[in-house]
Amino acid sequence: MRRTLKKYLPDHETIRRNPWLRPFASSLLHPRLWHLNRHSAAGAVAAGMFCGLIPGPLQMFGAAICALLFRVNLPMAIFVTFYTNPFTIVPLYLLAYQLGRLLIGDSGGFLTPPEFSATAFVDWTTAMQAWMLSVAKPLGVGLVSLATSLAVLGYFATKIAWRIYLITAWRRRQRS
Repeated sequence: MRRTLKKYLPDHETIRRNPWLRPFASSLLHPRLWHLNRHSAAGAVAAGMFCGLIPGPLQMFGAAICALLFRVNLPMAIFVTFYTNPFTIVPLYLLAYQLGRLLIGDSGGFLTPPEFSATAFVDWTTAMQAWMLSVAKPLGVGLVSLATSLAVLGYFATKIAWRIYLITAWRRRQRS
């Protein structure tokens, strides 16, 4: 498992040769950011799962910052953020919105966005801003709680999976 992951993850020499990343080389070349063990992998999965729900293209940047702060495997933290993609982001955000509504005690139904109108664009923009403000609180609370839950779940699932892999490898070695 470890060899397979190392085959696809970039090494620190790639960072050292990249002219854009050279100013950050002292931070990015810390050995713990590139070492792959069950602790760094579990932390990287947790960082990637948490940052995967950050809106827009800032997911990988957030995962990189978390990897630097917590000194976990940097490439894996960035890679894990790809669990959110164009196919999964809408269901995840709907789940986060519903979870946020549940946590803040909002018993109202789902608020549908205003229908687009090219003829009354200014009115539509105003209605759209009001709609976004009305869903912001439950969505924000839901995103933070869902991201935290996924990070904790990912952390412990990685620890358990790594442990199962080690036990299986030990038993296989003992038999041979």
